[in-house]
Amino acid sequence: MPGRRDWTREELAAGVREGDRRALARAISLVEDGDPLAYGVVADLYPQTGSSYSVGVTGPPGVGKSSLVSALIRHVRERDTTVGVVSVDPSSPFSHGALLGDRIRLSDHFLDPEVFIRSMGTRGHLGGLAEAALQALLVLDAAGKDVVFLETVGAGQSEVEVIGIADTVLLVLMPGSGDAVQALKAGIMEIPDVIAINKMDNPAAKTMLNEVRSILALDRSGDWNPPIVLTEAVQGEHVPELWEKVDAVASSRASRHLERAVADDAELRRLLAEVQARELDPLTAVREILEKVFRIHDGDGNGTRAS
Repeated sequence: MPGRRDWTREELAAGVREGDRRALARAISLVEDGDPLAYGVVADLYPQTGSSYSVGVTGPPGVGKSSLVSALIRHVRERDTTVGVVSVDPSSPFSHGALLGDRIRLSDHFLDPEVFIRSMGTRGHLGGLAEAALQALLVLDAAGKDVVFLETVGAGQSEVEVIGIADTVLLVLMPGSGDAVQALKAGIMEIPDVIAINKMDNPAAKTMLNEVRSILALDRSGDWNPPIVLTEAVQGEHVPELWEKVDAVASSRASRHLERAVADDAELRRLLAEVQARELDPLTAVREILEKVFRIHDGDGNGTRAS
């Protein structure tokens, strides 16, 4: 394999496609440094992207984001799901790299060949951090990772920009955190698709749950009301339930898009409702759409237009 300085654009792209860890590390380093070669590599890899599901994880410092990400990784790995993690730290200008901090908890997964973890710092160009994070996600996507977690160190404006590139956003809070409540009131509740209140064994956990619900009811606009799950990351409590909510967001969004698409067609609405109620399987629904809506008969397996 090529050494650190010997990768060509073609070799690097090929290495990423094969899931080679050194190629992944090098490609993400180039992305992080803003190296022009990174743009070419990502462009070459782009046709192989589109299969991974990216989950942004944000929240104030100290709420247990890394512990929760680690617990989620453990849960999805039980299903043989491959995982990538990009931990972004926009607040480390002095080291010009990412501060691991409590992310050492992710070390449980360092020896798992199906989990690739990378910390990413600002490298002095915060304005391009969201773009760099997006490119890193694309690299991991092309490498065949089924799920990619994008974790930020806080919940400020820069973190919001970074986290906005994920398919689904998980906001992590904890009881007794004044910073968390202030973040909610500052409008961060417009961001999450799912909310986890971690450290559920804290006596104030249920109080915070009610407070978050109240803030959501008052301040949130739009048609999505994020589910809230009480968790205990270190013990893994309610982690499967949290993943169910996170995993359902993509299908919920697709369903809402489909509902808008069929809003003016009563027949399509009926079929969609039957599929959602598990009264009709998707294949039969497609055949009914072909026959009744588009006047195409498919009974013999060959689509023919009705006369």
